[in-house]
Amino acid sequence: QLVESGGGLVQPGGSLRLSCAASGMTLDYYTMGWFRQAPGKEREGVACMGSSDGSTYYQDSVKGRFTISRDNANNMVYLQMNNLKPEDTGVYYCAARGRITTVQTMCHEVMGTRGQGTQVTVSS
Repeated sequence: QLVESGGGLVQPGGSLRLSCAASGMTLDYYTMGWFRQAPGKEREGVACMGSSDGSTYYQDSVKGRFTISRDNANNMVYLQMNNLKPEDTGVYYCAARGRITTVQTMCHEVMGTRGQGTQVTVSS
């Protein structure tokens, strides 16, 4: 089970840190990612991270602003989001796939076990 938290309303230029708590699974065995879905748009991969090699992949629109990290020992995954823009608004989902999945594949295919999501709204 994956449970996201940390979403909310923030002004443009602000920051949020999303957290994902995993239970019933050992994160060492999974490639992890953050997806988002904006109103009226398809779900998209935002950031993905490998299980043990530290590899990361970011969507072009968030490079330099978002940072994905993971704490396998405590079964947690994070997404630090800085300099938020209105187009970052959406429901953010934590996702997991088997560790043989590359970070590029996970973020491009936007598939995997997901949580319920947390709403992020960037607005003045």
